[in-house]
Amino acid sequence: MNLIIAVIKPFKLEAVREALTGLGIAGMTVTEVQGYGRQKGQTEIYRGAEYEVSFLPKVKIEIAVASDMADQVIEAIATAARTGQIGDGKIFCLDIGKAVRIRTNEAGADAL
Repeated sequence: MNLIIAVIKPFKLEAVREALTGLGIAGMTVTEVQGYGRQKGQTEIYRGAEYEVSFLPKVKIEIAVASDMADQVIEAIATAARTGQIGDGKIFCLDIGKAVRIRTNEAGADAL
């Protein structure tokens, strides 16, 4: 099993959700986060004054999948979230040692 964590631009969330639904992914966790990478923030003008915004709004998606689905899920996220501009985001793939569904006590891939 793998945990896939993707940090993307907020306006790409719906496109990513649709792409994952097409693969049969039934659930995900979405968190609004802030961060920066190579883009180093941006400058904004508010009431005539210039401000440096260091942390930009992003969305973090977490999805637990069977290991054989990980590559498909990563490709679907990358394709749906890509704009070609700096700040498109990152995808991380981690191994999961164990998963348990609390309601039924199912474990492993059955818990996903």
